[in-house]
Amino acid sequence: MANKKDNESQGIHELYSKDPVEADKRLWGREVDPLTRRGFLKKSSLLAMTAAIGSMIPFSSKMPGGLIPAAFADETKPFTIEGKDGLRVLNDRPINAETPPHLLDDDFTPAKHFFVRNNGLPPDPASIGNVDNWELEIAGESCANPQKFTLAELKKRFKHHTYALQIECGGNGRSEFNPPAKGNQWTTGAVGCAKWTGVRVKDVLEACGIKDDAVYIGYYGADTHLSGDPGKDTISRGVPMSKALEDESLIAWGFNGEDIPYQNGYPLRLVTGGWPGSTSGKWLKKIVIRDRVHDGQKMTGQSYRVPCEPVAPGTKVANEDMCIMESMPVKSLITFPQSGVTHALKEPFAFRGKAWAGDLKVKAMEVSIDFGATWQPAKLEKPVNRLAWQKWSSQLTFPQKGYYEVWAKATDSEGKAQPTIVPGWNPRGYLNNACHRIAVQVV
Repeated sequence: MANKKDNESQGIHELYSKDPVEADKRLWGREVDPLTRRGFLKKSSLLAMTAAIGSMIPFSSKMPGGLIPAAFADETKPFTIEGKDGLRVLNDRPINAETPPHLLDDDFTPAKHFFVRNNGLPPDPASIGNVDNWELEIAGESCANPQKFTLAELKKRFKHHTYALQIECGGNGRSEFNPPAKGNQWTTGAVGCAKWTGVRVKDVLEACGIKDDAVYIGYYGADTHLSGDPGKDTISRGVPMSKALEDESLIAWGFNGEDIPYQNGYPLRLVTGGWPGSTSGKWLKKIVIRDRVHDGQKMTGQSYRVPCEPVAPGTKVANEDMCIMESMPVKSLITFPQSGVTHALKEPFAFRGKAWAGDLKVKAMEVSIDFGATWQPAKLEKPVNRLAWQKWSSQLTFPQKGYYEVWAKATDSEGKAQPTIVPGWNPRGYLNNACHRIAVQVV
């Protein structure tokens, strides 16, 4: 803890969230260039940091400034929502909770570990009733033959498909931006990959007729606005027709061979893998085929948009200069072991994780033990299908005892790699794909 002038105390996470450069100075006595985020630990600063961590830091000269050591980066809070286990709560109205990286080690994310990102209040379970009678409407100005289907009719009329699809919240990683951005302060856990079963969006839309002027779809769900006003939509977003008509875009009812979890959209939802999770509408009741870019709730203004051109941190950006987020950037996680592990010096260190790249594939994985100064390749597996995450693994040896951070970096099929620190700032804190890192004490 660090003392304020009024003798109140601040935690290390609070200090780094408010001003990481100032936190470095106050905690360790390190001066950091605010533009390059590079700084050097003086002898006294190094002694302070090693004392806090509990051992020496072999590559301390290469450690970026303004970056909270991974050894201190794990904050856990209890989570007690039925059907979920081990998640970290960020908000309880609406419910938002993320998954610690070590709980994302399964090939496909179990229901109990799949993150929750709600914008409103889920429908009362009692109001859902017999799911066979759950009704989906297809309409819109570019729909030639509007129709309604019960869930039972969807299952009977259209061919079923199952794909492993990765979904990530557009604000995943928001907590690392500086100046801080408003919204749920996600760290790394607003992501998951499950086997979704349903019918293709394109099969259902084509059965209703897609007019030549169609450019977008939009969705509406059964969740309730936080105000309780039935006339207000909680969220109504969508995707261009090209994304909607992909083979992998589903109207889904199944999750890893079971029903979709209640908090994740039971009994019916859209799944548009590789794009921000906000495009995968939950508790799905209606899809509209539009002759324009959909203009529903949280499609306009600055919601789920980033500056069309790079801006300086803290810049106010006009709505007309913001562009809609589409495919998510390349990213990876270390899912085993959990950060903070202690490891014997002479033993090889085996670890693994997941990687994904929006609409693209991951073509390479690299790892580092010297704060990104040097990298070595990791073994990367192919995805089970398009838009699924990819497994990777590696084995390292450490040159001496002390504190280390293992960093992971993915590169996508177009050659774009994860940045080692937080990427370009934006007002809402979207699209942070900085390298994930874990702390390792070598003894």
